[in-house]
Amino acid sequence: MTENTIYMVVNAPKIHQRIIGQLMMRLGILYYIEKKIPYEPFPETMIDESQTSPTPDILLFDNEQKQNRVIIEVSGNTGAKRDFEKVKQLVQEYGVQEGFVYNYDAKVWMKYTLASGEDKERPSYSDEVELDLRGLL
Repeated sequence: MTENTIYMVVNAPKIHQRIIGQLMMRLGILYYIEKKIPYEPFPETMIDESQTSPTPDILLFDNEQKQNRVIIEVSGNTGAKRDFEKVKQLVQEYGVQEGFVYNYDAKVWMKYTLASGEDKERPSYSDEVELDLRGLL
């Protein structure tokens, strides 16, 4: 190896991937099959396709308006606080309506909205898709 070697490191334990898979499966059924939610779910998709940009674990996209509506990050205890700060920043910077973090260690949701900031009253409820995300897991 040379001193110019770049290592690509991914921190994606099986539980992290399992939760993303469950959410994607359930959201996919609600969108593609049952037609109960208006936005298409995408895993690990860039927020801004015109340039290198962050890729949340799950993105709900409004195909008609061409807008990112909801982002979801999945994390354990060690990364949940940092991921929530990242979600807040992405919501504000990219105009995403809602952002969520699911902490699989504590089994808790955190929610941040563009309109009103952190929502501690209904942290797992998406107003955008009128769905309690907690019920998907």
